[in-house]
Amino acid sequence: MRTCKTSGGTVSTSEIAQQGLRMKLVKELGGTYSSALDINLASMESEEVFKWFLASVLFGARIGESIAMNTYKEFEKANVLSAEAILETEWQGLVDILDQGGYVRYDFKTATKLSEVTRTLKEKYEGDLNRLHFFAKGGRDLEKKLQSLGKGIGPVTVNIFLRELRDIWEKAEPLLSEPALLAAGNLKLTQATDAAVALKELKAMWETTEQGGLRFSDLEAALVRLGKNYCRKKKCLVCPMKEECPKTIK
Repeated sequence: MRTCKTSGGTVSTSEIAQQGLRMKLVKELGGTYSSALDINLASMESEEVFKWFLASVLFGARIGESIAMNTYKEFEKANVLSAEAILETEWQGLVDILDQGGYVRYDFKTATKLSEVTRTLKEKYEGDLNRLHFFAKGGRDLEKKLQSLGKGIGPVTVNIFLRELRDIWEKAEPLLSEPALLAAGNLKLTQATDAAVALKELKAMWETTEQGGLRFSDLEAALVRLGKNYCRKKKCLVCPMKEECPKTIK
């Protein structure tokens, strides 16, 4: 096996090739959704964490990513980005914002969900998700506490929320989502079919070489987009990673 020296130590040429694939993946598909929405999760400020929670609730419905992002921007324009602001806006005001963002199909349901969840968050944790994280006993308890905020905060929404807090919140360690696992398998970044095993392998691979300032969450978000928008739909011929994917290479 050929090896090369880097500032991080000696790595094999195959590891360098894998690094190049990961960098292209993030470049072509994009990094974290929170960064795309100008949410600074790395700051760990409660306001920024709540913004991402709001966005995660919007992404959690069976609705297009662009609509979810547009709707978040409408909340931003209205300056309704905190638990207090959501409760002050009340149900009809939330419906109006959701409609302006194109979230029409789920407007009533989501307005009710946001009202109930933020009320519970205020009552139990003073409206601060960092406090919720502090009181969680571990990763699984953290997920349970998030789901217990209200009806409609299910495993999908919790996974979306926590995967971008990985390595920021100590207890945020969600399993690899199905779309990400599918994409990683197709690209041969892992041969594991178990989400926990695949996550462990991907993280170990990620830590082997330098990542140019990117976080593991950037890779995970790119894999999610690839899995949802191309692998699931079998859009191999128009996939931006088709030249690297063993499934399309003849």
